[in-house]
Amino acid sequence: MTATIKSIARIAGVSHSTVSRALHDSSLVSEDTARRIQQIAREQGYYPSAAARSLKTRRTQALGVILSSIADPFFADVLYGIEEYSQEKNYSLLIAASQHDPQKEQRIVQAMVEQRTDGLIICSSSFSQAQVHRLLSRGFPVVMVNQQAAENYNFSIYHDDLDGARQITRHLISLGHRHIAYLGNAASGRTTQDRLSGFLDEMAAQELPVPPEYIYHVPGGLPELGQQALSYFMSLAQPPSALFCFNDMLAVGVLRGCQEKGVTVPGQLSVAGFDNITYAAFTNPSLTTFDQPKREIGREAARLLLELLSANQVVLPENQQVKVLQGTLLVRESTGIAFRNKE
Repeated sequence: MTATIKSIARIAGVSHSTVSRALHDSSLVSEDTARRIQQIAREQGYYPSAAARSLKTRRTQALGVILSSIADPFFADVLYGIEEYSQEKNYSLLIAASQHDPQKEQRIVQAMVEQRTDGLIICSSSFSQAQVHRLLSRGFPVVMVNQQAAENYNFSIYHDDLDGARQITRHLISLGHRHIAYLGNAASGRTTQDRLSGFLDEMAAQELPVPPEYIYHVPGGLPELGQQALSYFMSLAQPPSALFCFNDMLAVGVLRGCQEKGVTVPGQLSVAGFDNITYAAFTNPSLTTFDQPKREIGREAARLLLELLSANQVVLPENQQVKVLQGTLLVRESTGIAFRNKE
């Protein structure tokens, strides 16, 4: 039989209200009585009712998290950070993936509202501003993560992709590469544009030309698209000697394509990714990439959201917090000295 406040009160020989106060650490109950009641509750396997608690506090102790995709290992690490911090503060998570689908976004927002989540963390780069403002208008605290218009929201966390892209490009140039191409993700909005901008800025700073055909976007960030993109780059009259990929997933696909086509890495083509997903260190050769502090991004997002809930602040401009985190270049085996440069 499920333990209740009534059954605990009967065993302890006290009133229902005394049990309730003891379980909530009320100063109206003596320490000895509170310890005895709490011990009985543990022995009986008592768990407080979330529904009953939410009626009193108007909080469900649940946070909503909306991702672009659950297939991308990048989001797994961000989610780990969110969950880690949330559990420390006794919050649970409701998780959904939008897949960049506006209709699905609308259904997810409706579900989050109906489930009465206390606040939302949105880790979807292209999540529509209309849906976000719909949430804000209902009084939902919202924290944006790596969103393409993060600066338009009061509370957001994102990584400095512009700087990261410049560091990767600078690394490739330092190896003697002059013909460097960029493989982008057309579905990623601001993120791919920031990484492309960083790439172009560094190339311009070194007075290196970037032919239009060296910038190629695919409709996503999955390995098979990187694998297919390699054929495009190798078909050019002057194939690049180095390729900077939007993310590690695309880069993994490029490495697979190189194996299939007999293109040596880094002998004929140096390949760099972005994100430092777990698999990046275990490819053959291991992948040079840029390490975003993914778990820290997740923890910071959760910390900020709970701070808003604690202060009951939602969209007050004077309390705006937009935090930009820095990452680290990780040089591995997939990038090497350029052996062929046709100037």
